[in-house]
Formats: sequence, structure tokens, C-alpha cells
Amino acid sequence: MDAAALTVSLTDFVQLRVVRPEDAASFVEAQLRSREQVAPWEPRRAESWYDPALHAGRFAELLTKDNVVPWVLVEGDRVIGTATLSNIVHGAWRNGDIGYWVDVAEVGKGLATLALDAVCRLADEVLLLHRVAASTAHDNYRSQRVLEKCGFEQYGFAANYLHINGAWQDSNLYHRILNDREPGQPPA
Repeated sequence: MDAAALTVSLTDFVQLRVVRPEDAASFVEAQLRSREQVAPWEPRRAESWYDPALHAGRFAELLTKDNVVPWVLVEGDRVIGTATLSNIVHGAWRNGDIGYWVDVAEVGKGLATLALDAVCRLADEVLLLHRVAASTAHDNYRSQRVLEKCGFEQYGFAANYLHINGAWQDSNLYHRILNDREPGQPPA
């Protein structure tokens, strides 16, 4: 993975870059700050989730996979969010699934929108994907607004799609078509 090619400045102070194992402690601090905010939209987390050593190992493992790009939003060295493109498939489909969140202290600054737009641009121009997909809880209106501002369209609804906050939850399914090029061809 060429981390430099997958790095983008979102603002004068915030950068989107590939995660590093040494981001673990800062990531955990952001997760703890945002614990209540993200609880309705994420799986229930055991206390072990908040152990920096767990995430240092998890980040190192993610960096070895060819079907995941794990980014962090950083201000200096402080993690203030993440964006992860997973389930990347090449060949005829050329698709990836995006998930993202922003630290509760940074919400409302447009960072999720900037990060999602940047991920889509990188997915198109560097990863040579055709489509990025996302799902949101049916009542996560803030995330749906971010997706729509970034050109995603709702294409479906999935009952009992993800186990979130202790229960199977319905999800709205979104996607953004990035280009109409032949599979694997770079932009002109």
C-alpha cells in the first residue's frame, strides 16, 4: 500500500492518511471521548476495545491486507476520526464499502464530508474502483446527509442488516458510482 499516494490534506490543519500502529493511543482517546455519540451506530464495545495495545496490533494487521484501506483523520498527531474502505473487490466489480466517524469534539465542521469526498477521489484515481457503497442505520440522518452531500444515492433498504448497539438494525443502502471507465483503467 502506497501510503503517500493515499494521503490528502482536508483543511489547513487536518489530514487524511493511512493509519499507523502508533496512532493507537490517540485513536482510543478519540473513541473514549466519542463513546456516547457513536454508541447508537456501532456494535457494543467491550472494555478491551479501549486498550491501545489491541488497536496497535489491529492496525498493523489491517495494513497487511489488500482489501482494506484504513485511514485516520489527524490534526497533527491527534486522531479525530477514521474512514475505512473495506471489502475492496477488483475485477469486473471494482467496489469497496466505506465506513467513517468523526470525534464528537469535531462534529459539525464538515470533516466527515471532506473525508468521504477525499476517499471517493482516491478510490477512483488511485485504487481504480468503479463504485463505493455505504450503509447507515435507517434513523442515522446525519450520516445520510453526509452521504447525499458527497453524491451517494440510496439504492436499497436491508432489514436486520447489522448488529448495532445490541440488536439487529435495519439499514439504508447507498452507493456512489465513481466513473464509467473500463475496469482497472486510470483516469484520462
